Amino acid sequence: MFERPATGEAAVLVALNFGAAHHAESREELKLLASSAGLNVRAVVEGRRDRPDARLFAGTGKVEEIGRTLADSHADIAVFNHELSPAQQRNLERELQCRVVDRTTLILDIFAQRAKSHEGKVQVELAQLEHLSTRLVRGWTHLERQRGGIGMRGPGETQLETDRRLLGARVKTLKEKLHKLQRQRDVQRRARARRDVMSVSLVGYTNAGKSTLFNALTHAGAYAANQLFATLDTTTRRLYLPEAGNITVSDTVGFIRDLPHTLVASFRATLEETIHADLLLHVVDSSSAVRESEIAEVNLVLAEIGAAAIPQIMVWNKIDLTGAAPGIERNEYGKISRVRLSAATSVGIDHLRGALVEAAASLHPPIPEERTEGSTNSHVTE
Repeated sequence: MFERPATGEAAVLVALNFGAAHHAESREELKLLASSAGLNVRAVVEGRRDRPDARLFAGTGKVEEIGRTLADSHADIAVFNHELSPAQQRNLERELQCRVVDRTTLILDIFAQRAKSHEGKVQVELAQLEHLSTRLVRGWTHLERQRGGIGMRGPGETQLETDRRLLGARVKTLKEKLHKLQRQRDVQRRARARRDVMSVSLVGYTNAGKSTLFNALTHAGAYAANQLFATLDTTTRRLYLPEAGNITVSDTVGFIRDLPHTLVASFRATLEETIHADLLLHVVDSSSAVRESEIAEVNLVLAEIGAAAIPQIMVWNKIDLTGAAPGIERNEYGKISRVRLSAATSVGIDHLRGALVEAAASLHPPIPEERTEGSTNSHVTE
């Protein structure tokens, strides 16, 4: 008799190839996303199509194959590596008699699990509700736990209309909270600017090693793990460099291919740290076979949030896995364009510190400053 494992829902992944250039990498990324969400992947169903089926996305024959795979592997959830329309999702659930989750919903679920700060939780809930509002087909009155359903309906309102009204009210409340948090960040940012302190943000593809590098630079002890979206909440620390004084370094959420627009919009308050940084350290997993496409994806998101014009230094991380030598590379103008290092072993970190000193000198004239005890690890409240 089959016994379900103690942890993790059993899932079947569906990764269809519509002729995309990076299908194999996207499929492997789906496996990592599923693992990061805590799912127990039992099987992967693949197939090739010219275009998605309007009703079932995968087509009747492929859906029958998915159904057999679900039954054979005793799985109770199907995860698609694409964004499904509300109608497609409902049709698939009806045909497969199980829960169907698309890539966007999976990423949102991971974010919901990882958000720790108040701001992070507000941003995730807003993104979830805005995504789910298009899929509102059953009761959502639990969003208004204080008041219940009786007496809540307006004259002639259907249950669906009532649920949409409650959902809209909750979205409005969350947006107001985020706006208030953004104003608080603006005040803190202006205070740092008045002190003429250079601000640096770490950006990069998810799992590139940003948090490990952040810890190596600042000794912050931020959570770092070999999983997608280990960091959601922006953390800022002050770093003292004798030749440059104090600078602030922020660790931000990682980007990913096909990052849901609802997430980009909801996390705009957090990403403000990136938009207003003086310098971006673009952390790259140099051991990744698709690093060039990952770099391109990060730059696409940076352009979307208005940070494309901010100076970048490429940080070629994980050289311990590639055998590359630590060092720096300069562009045709003599400016540092790339630093090769390993955040995990700290080899090459001194090269990055030197690059930061050089960047600070070009942005702000050095001001002699006495080093205060504990300044390296002090926390900038965000």
